[in-house]
Amino acid sequence: MAGTFRFGTDLWDPSHRFETSWLVSPYVLFVLRALMALYAFTVLLFNIGYQCARPALGGCEASRSSFSYFTTLTYWGIAFYMLAAAIHTFTYARYNHSLLDRFPRPLQALHALFYSSIVTYPFLVTAVYWAILYGPSWFPNSYQAWSNISQHAMNSLFALIEIVLPRTNPMPPVHMLWLVVILACYLALAYVTHATKGFYTYSFLDPVKTGNLVAAYVFGIAVAILVIFGIVWCLVWARRWLTERKLGLDGRFAKGSGAGSWRGRDVEVGGHELGSRDGPK
Repeated sequence: MAGTFRFGTDLWDPSHRFETSWLVSPYVLFVLRALMALYAFTVLLFNIGYQCARPALGGCEASRSSFSYFTTLTYWGIAFYMLAAAIHTFTYARYNHSLLDRFPRPLQALHALFYSSIVTYPFLVTAVYWAILYGPSWFPNSYQAWSNISQHAMNSLFALIEIVLPRTNPMPPVHMLWLVVILACYLALAYVTHATKGFYTYSFLDPVKTGNLVAAYVFGIAVAILVIFGIVWCLVWARRWLTERKLGLDGRFAKGSGAGSWRGRDVEVGGHELGSRDGPK
């Protein structure tokens, strides 16, 4: 655990794995990320406006309360990550170095953790919603169907695209700890919401309804995120092994750079630190 709070000292992402793909050019990757960001922000802002305009749905108070839900918070996370990733990808494609390269090391480390969160949490949200929270019948209207599918199905699609398309390396194992810590912080927020607003964001957190099963649900979700992390780690490793080692697809780089100039420098140093860009190879 000595590296838990370290940001890493190795060279930050020398082959621009966060901004390049093995399949598409940096400009195409930029467009795809920008479109995903645009869609996610559209969903979030439309939901706020739609609820505010309809008192029967709770009005603006319902929109304010939505920020207490893990689903909404993770969807905002996807939107902002895709926006930031699009900006970094565009600056790399345009100038041959990304804006992320100029960030101080703590922000680079947080970007790596941000990536780990958006390729794991969406699968947790999707699994919990459809397995536990989804009702016995389809949604009563097209708006609710669109909103829920966007936030509880397309969120995982966006995460899968980020797993498959970019050249990112497997996430540092220490990120598992921070993902659990973030979940613990959300658990605290859920109970603060009940104390201040009088409702539970998720019914399984209500001890009156679930009794002693609350602890089982909380523990089960913590275990689930670790299992999801392990599966995603293996998927990222398999994608890198297949595309780079078996198919020889080193990556589509910005004009003026290439895999040959970077391959010797793209090495693993300090893979268990918070700020390391790579996981074990």
